Amino acid sequence: MALSDVDRELLDRCLAQQPGAWKSFIDRFMGLVIHVVHQVARTRSIRPSEADRDDLLAEVFLTFVDNDFAVLRHFRGQSSLATYLTVVARRVVVRAITRLRSPVGGPSTHFSSQLDADVPDPHPEAAAVLSDRDQVERLLAELEGAERDIVRLYHLEGRSYYEISMATGIPENSIGPLLSRAREKLRRVDANRT
Repeated sequence: MALSDVDRELLDRCLAQQPGAWKSFIDRFMGLVIHVVHQVARTRSIRPSEADRDDLLAEVFLTFVDNDFAVLRHFRGQSSLATYLTVVARRVVVRAITRLRSPVGGPSTHFSSQLDADVPDPHPEAAAVLSDRDQVERLLAELEGAERDIVRLYHLEGRSYYEISMATGIPENSIGPLLSRAREKLRRVDANRT
């Protein structure tokens, strides 16, 4: 989908820093960014508090305006503005959540999220294995090809399924099953080492 006339005009007004343009931009895209925050949190089995959610929203919008609207200036119009902003927002939120969680995978004192009790992990041992970056890197040596790439992109770089799909050429709906198989292999490798 191409850039709509309404979004093109709003983007031009923001980049020219016209009065009221930024408020209109926020009004237009706040719902989209809220959706991205909730979606990323859900895929990471996190339930952010209202304060955490507000912090994540602020971080996304600050990214949009940082360096004289650099993110908006880089938009080339090859997709809808909403699609572009979704990708940018997802990256910001994934990085923020990854950075704000403790190294062992639990919530840090700076991020009051808790694991979502409604999403049980079918292999909690595998999640524990994958929560320590050093262990992930060590165990990546046991994987090959696409599985290795997907685990690295998801667990070490915090990429979304969509971003992994774009980077690897693997269909987005195949990423989850490949991750599950790789986690199972890692769990077995770790169990054999102990």
